[in-house]
Amino acid sequence: LHIVGDIYDRGPGPHLIMDKLLKYHSVDIQWGNHDVVWMGAAAGQLGCIANVIRICARYGNLDIIEDGYGINLLPLATFAMRMYKDDPCTCFKLKGTDRPESDEMQMNLRIHKAISIIQFKVEGQIIERQKGFHLENRALLHKIDYQKGTINLEGKEYKLLDTNFPTIDPKNPYKLTSEEEEIMDRLVHAFVGCEKLQEHMRFLLAKGGLYKVYNNNLLYHGCVPLDAKGNLKEVEIFGKKYRGKALYDVLESYVRKGFFALDPKEREDGKDTMWYIWLHPDSPLFGKNKMATFERYFLAEKETHVEKKNPYYALLENETVVDNIMIEFGLDPKEDTHIVNGHVPVKRKDGESPIKCNGKVMVIDGGFSRAYQKETGIAGYTLVYNSYGLLLVAHEPFESTEAAIKKENDIHSETVVVTRVNERRLVGDTDAGRKLKEQIKDLEWLLASYRNGQIIEKL
Repeated sequence: LHIVGDIYDRGPGPHLIMDKLLKYHSVDIQWGNHDVVWMGAAAGQLGCIANVIRICARYGNLDIIEDGYGINLLPLATFAMRMYKDDPCTCFKLKGTDRPESDEMQMNLRIHKAISIIQFKVEGQIIERQKGFHLENRALLHKIDYQKGTINLEGKEYKLLDTNFPTIDPKNPYKLTSEEEEIMDRLVHAFVGCEKLQEHMRFLLAKGGLYKVYNNNLLYHGCVPLDAKGNLKEVEIFGKKYRGKALYDVLESYVRKGFFALDPKEREDGKDTMWYIWLHPDSPLFGKNKMATFERYFLAEKETHVEKKNPYYALLENETVVDNIMIEFGLDPKEDTHIVNGHVPVKRKDGESPIKCNGKVMVIDGGFSRAYQKETGIAGYTLVYNSYGLLLVAHEPFESTEAAIKKENDIHSETVVVTRVNERRLVGDTDAGRKLKEQIKDLEWLLASYRNGQIIEKL
């Protein structure tokens, strides 16, 4: 079982999925940016913690944190209810839920706003601390005119939809109040000390990575950063430049340093790298020019919400570009090789196909998450790879258990044959088979050495 990213932030039960995967006999995970932001939160990175809580609040899934992982959000909730008591928090309405208004919902709105403001503050601090990330244009709080209720972005003035910022000091907008600081300290302690969360993150570290090459297939979540001409984009990470496979490798090494490095500076850089992977334009797991979180909350103008994708996505039908990516990761494009890609939902209802570049690329994010099913028109894809070839299975949305019983409607799936081989692929043709052949050779050499007296039997 290969999971091409984003177990987290795509529904109300990622902790239940992780419990299930822990017991699965054979699995690997290509991390998605939502998985990595949870890893950063588990390592105690403030920006990642704020993002994780904000997203759970946005989708009405705070019980993942409280019930699923037993992390106490009461200090944050108490602070939010007091600080935004008379604030309707209309910009912070829940997404992807049709639950009626209630006292709990009102509290959720206020938590949502409180943690969002904290997020913008701590992210401004990270941007100041990690100047090599070159994200100065995403520190926005100092660009607000708090008297006029406007913000200046790229030389243009926009009116804010919400101007109630009781915790922001206009002279020092990125400074946490003493109460916010105490809340974040307690949350760091809770996330780092949560045994169940740490077990799940250790599993992601042990079974996962940023990419995987398996049986002539290259699996990854987001994109390989390219320039406009389709060449591998050179990206600077802590003063050195990387591209292609080397970029993936160095970023993955820093994720692991964020958990295990003995040097305090390296560990902090590793933690900040997880936040970088979450939202940086040059991150292979994000691949857009900005994460427009602030704009989507506070600005009505839709043009400010646009997140432009890396050229990679426009070049997926270009065979030369796709072949070069395969070569970069050690694959021969002349053989039966494929790229299996996640991250961006395929809008099947609009006629978009998940099969790109004459079958060389398959984008299999089809909206397993209920929140995306209206966008995609289906409930996700599963790619089945067996001795006969590749099959792409598209799943119809599952309404409910009750509907399944009453209408006798279970999960319906439609199967499309991507490739069919003339001769069935045998175990010996796979990566596992090649390893077995090497082991057989070693054993045969050992047996021959014993028989001709080169190795003496130990009694």
